[in-house]
Amino acid sequence: MNWKSIRLELGKTHEFPNGSASRAYLMRLPLTDDGVIDETAVVQRPEQATVRRLWPSEPDLSGHVRRIDGRWACVAQRNLETPTVFSEFDCLPLSEGAMLMLRERNGPPLPFRVAKLRALG
Repeated sequence: MNWKSIRLELGKTHEFPNGSASRAYLMRLPLTDDGVIDETAVVQRPEQATVRRLWPSEPDLSGHVRRIDGRWACVAQRNLETPTVFSEFDCLPLSEGAMLMLRERNGPPLPFRVAKLRALG
């Protein structure tokens, strides 16, 4: 399996015309050779598919990445029965410099750029 460490940084928005490196997601995910999230690997090792949301004006959020209703979701697991989705995104190939849209809970989709992508040993 090709587990990767992925850093997403906020891309250009009206509020941040140059983007913002301080608004980021740190993910640990298995990727196929094409850069797509390996769903089988996530199912086999769900505890390893982690995410941390870093936002300077809010407390950090941590959790796991799961497939929910055909989309990938960042889920904070407060207890086993009630996971809380804090953002979601479509499965697109991930490579350094690639852009993807994340929708945070109760908010508009925001552009994020893959700032770093490295193999985990």
